[in-house]
Amino acid sequence: MKSVPSFYVENFGCRATQADGAAIERQFQERGLSRAEAPTEAELVVLNTCTVTASADQDARAAIRRIHRHNPEARIVVTGCYAQRAPEEIAALSGVAQVIGNSNKHELAELALRGFKELSSSNSCAAQNQSSGTGREIGAEDGPTDLPASFVPVTNLSQNWQLTSQNRIFVSDIFAHTELLAAPVFDAANARTRPNLKVQDGCGNRCSFCVIPSVRGNSRSLQKNRILQEVNALVSAGYREVVISGINLGRWGRDLHQAVEGRAPSLSLAVSENFKPPIFEDLVRSILEETTLEKLRISSVEPMDWSDELIQLMASSPRIAKHAHVPMQSGSDAVLRRMHRKYRPWHYREKIEKIRTAMPSAAIGADVMVGFPGETEAEFSETRRMVEDLPFTHLHVFTYSARPGTPAAAMPHQVPVPIARERNRILRELAAQKKLAFMMGFLGKPLEAITLNLGDANHTESLTDNYLTLRLEGRHPANRWVSATIKEVQGGNMIGSLAHGELAREPKSNQPVFDTMPA
Repeated sequence: MKSVPSFYVENFGCRATQADGAAIERQFQERGLSRAEAPTEAELVVLNTCTVTASADQDARAAIRRIHRHNPEARIVVTGCYAQRAPEEIAALSGVAQVIGNSNKHELAELALRGFKELSSSNSCAAQNQSSGTGREIGAEDGPTDLPASFVPVTNLSQNWQLTSQNRIFVSDIFAHTELLAAPVFDAANARTRPNLKVQDGCGNRCSFCVIPSVRGNSRSLQKNRILQEVNALVSAGYREVVISGINLGRWGRDLHQAVEGRAPSLSLAVSENFKPPIFEDLVRSILEETTLEKLRISSVEPMDWSDELIQLMASSPRIAKHAHVPMQSGSDAVLRRMHRKYRPWHYREKIEKIRTAMPSAAIGADVMVGFPGETEAEFSETRRMVEDLPFTHLHVFTYSARPGTPAAAMPHQVPVPIARERNRILRELAAQKKLAFMMGFLGKPLEAITLNLGDANHTESLTDNYLTLRLEGRHPANRWVSATIKEVQGGNMIGSLAHGELAREPKSNQPVFDTMPA
């Protein structure tokens, strides 16, 4: 093995996990390591896991087995939400060298490299012993005289898993965790456009089905000046659109009264009636006022955080993408109460209607869960009717998955899987119909879009301001905003051409165009 290994980070799950993965890559790169092109080529492989469903756990275990099979010499380090929730379970899997929870993710590179160096030193020592003929099997009768100073006899180990695992597990109290990893995420398929920046982590809500607070901790916000630095750096690097995201994005800033630029506020400031922590709307306004970013896209925001001010801010600024994602989960009041959600169906309906009134052409998406414990046919029908009634343009439909340790997992009347899957199918079909109707409404009309990658010989993949996929006729460099006239809808995509007389807008003088066209 080389003294400085190559690394590879494989991410599972949500955008927040991907953002953590980007920050982990930055940790390694700052230490001089090079990123391998594939896990089979890396000496250190980091699996950054999700645990939101049982299938997410299963995917992570399958990836561990696959990587260990194809690259048995690699040190596999498992981190993320699954690692925080069940470290012993993961550490017992063949091939796993270290388990580092979210609580210690901010020092992952340091811990992983320490383990790598210890292994390299151990292998070197073993090789020297073997070559000199001093290597031998250690039996119960052996004393410590021939052993390295770091050796701990098995009989001396306690029952603490961290010790019996030779310090392979690094997991601590996530609620004492104050670090927030932040680095832009670049989608592999569209690496030259639309980076995603996580500005908030953790969650103070306690939904009965959700394991996330127990693996990500309390809500934590990235300081505003750090966010502005990251956004300005991305703008300087040539990016035209940035997506800001978080586990509970709308709660950004609420915790910042606890620290001012990393220092505890004075007692007089903390108790002052005039002191108020910043709120999410303040961050959005600052990005508009203190950067030259052309387009800001806001990811998922909980219903109770869609204030009239935020809606008006989005509606009035051409620099904010007209795209609102508002998790719903259920349209049944009884189910929402069992879920411990903080709003009622009529509150939710009011928010969606306000968004549509303020922005008639905006994309409006939602998360919907089916098969929650005790969900009756009548309660599911309430959800279906709400989806039918409200102007959604896309849905993420999830089938409930029991998570260990959550209140919902112990609730009676768990819905049989076939019934839950059928309800999922019904809502997905309904969502597809609503999306198609939304797209058809733009036929013959112009829409603003950013070019992504070449789709085929005759089209360029693009994304509209209101979150619709567009196949733009012709071959165009990535990362340009265009005005396109929609000609037809085909296979779930819109087909369009540059509006009459329109040329793809050049970036500002300090912003290079990312030309993906072949030479």
